[in-house]
Amino acid sequence: MGWLNFFQTKTEIKHSFGRGINASLCKDEENLFNKSYEAFEKKEILNAYEYFFKSLENFSNGQSNQNVIIVKKDNKLNFEIFQGTARITGTITKENLYAEVIITKKTLANVALKRLLLERNYQLTYAYYFSDNEYIKLKLYLDNITMTPQKVFYPLREIALNSDFDKEYTKSEFPKITLEDIKHLKSMDEEELRLKYDFMQRWIDEINAKIATLPSNDNAAMQSFILLYLIFKIDYLIVPKYGIFQKSSKKITEYFSDENLTVESKNEEIRKYINELHEMNFEEFKTNFYDAKYTFNPSDKSPHEEIEIFINESLAKIRWYKNNRYNQVIPTMYKYVALYLLYNYGLHPVTKALLHTLVEIQNPAFFKALGYDTLYNEQEATFSKKAIISKIEDIISPYQSRYKMLKPFGDKLNFTSLNEFSNSFYLQLKNLDFEEI
Repeated sequence: MGWLNFFQTKTEIKHSFGRGINASLCKDEENLFNKSYEAFEKKEILNAYEYFFKSLENFSNGQSNQNVIIVKKDNKLNFEIFQGTARITGTITKENLYAEVIITKKTLANVALKRLLLERNYQLTYAYYFSDNEYIKLKLYLDNITMTPQKVFYPLREIALNSDFDKEYTKSEFPKITLEDIKHLKSMDEEELRLKYDFMQRWIDEINAKIATLPSNDNAAMQSFILLYLIFKIDYLIVPKYGIFQKSSKKITEYFSDENLTVESKNEEIRKYINELHEMNFEEFKTNFYDAKYTFNPSDKSPHEEIEIFINESLAKIRWYKNNRYNQVIPTMYKYVALYLLYNYGLHPVTKALLHTLVEIQNPAFFKALGYDTLYNEQEATFSKKAIISKIEDIISPYQSRYKMLKPFGDKLNFTSLNEFSNSFYLQLKNLDFEEI
């Protein structure tokens, strides 16, 4: 299996959701990866890299996204790789690979940014920051003597993911510093951004109203589910960049990592941030978006056993709230599970596409506004049963030749209510069998 197979999706999605690639790899990805390995063994270095880069190429509607561009000239291979704000450029010879990303002009960087980037050098494994006569850059140097596709994948992934993150962080934390080499970024449709802004405002009003209905005593854990659910929902469905993304990520990290704070104080911090989003006007909101190409997924692939454990633990918590008659938080908890998995785990393409389908069913108004067919009618509490069963089959069937025990499960779902549907969906999802026979 090629190193990127698990990023490929089979569903027809017209918009970007979440932090993944949101595109399909070419059908020959695994074959190209294997050819690269064989060429490296034969010391055919430039051919090996050419196969490797072609295995990284992704597609939308059958058309190449041009996320990787290679030009072979004389005894060199020049390349470009795109990852959000980062454009990685480099040159390969028989002897070595050199790649770099421009962050900003050296004259614009203040002491705080320079200190930050120097500290980042201690956190990186393969790449490091430096400055030339004009720019601050992140660079990578690899020796090709004993190169393999695996040995080049992780260093290139590191320079791509970290340069993109650091450029976004710089834009968020040092707004007076201008990012360089971002002409490849495209502005997004203002009508779509207005739609997303309006939905974000509506969701904030809804969760504030939901929290107001909670019992006055011992409701901190329920508030946490509701507040975190909103942050995950904004991240996955609206997909903001720059300041909103940075602050949202920080709030999530602080919530799950800071053991010195009480749950109540953590909730209060998230509520303050949500209120900031609520007060944000549209003009500021739309500066947090751009359209870009992506080559690497930010999450490592998670074993399916981890997904199963999380689902079991989550359903056990939901049962506890049901048994104690805290019914007002149950719908949110069922929605929280899918968004938490999509945010925190590197998912198999089948799992990712199935979870996206569940999110689509759970948020019909948003997807209808974006132009998708409605899979669940909220007013009548009815499902588009045939469409859902067909969609699940379309997601799973392309992988059945590889995973013989992987079976569509649409006919096993409970369509009596949205809660029962979500519960049955998770039970089927956790029992997916990805064993290769």
